[in-house]
Amino acid sequence: MFAVFKTGGKQYKVATDDVITVETLPGDAGSEVKFHDVLMIGGDGKAPSVGAPLLAKAAVFAEVMEQNRGPKIIVFKKRRRTGYRRKNGHRQNQTVLRITGISATGDKPAAKKTAAKKAAAMEPAAIGPWDKKPAAKKTAAKKPAAKKTAAEKPAAEKPAAKTEE
Repeated sequence: MFAVFKTGGKQYKVATDDVITVETLPGDAGSEVKFHDVLMIGGDGKAPSVGAPLLAKAAVFAEVMEQNRGPKIIVFKKRRRTGYRRKNGHRQNQTVLRITGISATGDKPAAKKTAAKKAAAMEPAAIGPWDKKPAAKKTAAKKPAAKKTAAEKPAAEKPAAKTEE
């Protein structure tokens, strides 16, 4: 199922679990957003429902993932032969959304089964043996190496003394 909705003066075609970046919206990460300005809803094998200009009860539900800023845009103004030049930069505030559901009736769709599976996977019982910390190894205390005595040390080779014959 897909939907076309508008926000921030732009239109977006989305499906469930899509991640989109829109003009800044109020809300912290993890909060829920509901869009009522739905222009069209289409389903699998069904003719799409098109509003004139909006669908009356339709809604798109999304979760705010993060608030961030877009890339820097350079604004450069120049008038020739007058020595007039101005250079400014601009970064637009943006909101990253994950689409959680699309509804033609305006009711929030039921939670998906995949969310339950993800929650079950997060339980400690589902952790594999590779995630366990290794047991502390018992090591015997190392004995310091015994110092060699002068007798045990190899004698340094001395140059042979010159003998006169």
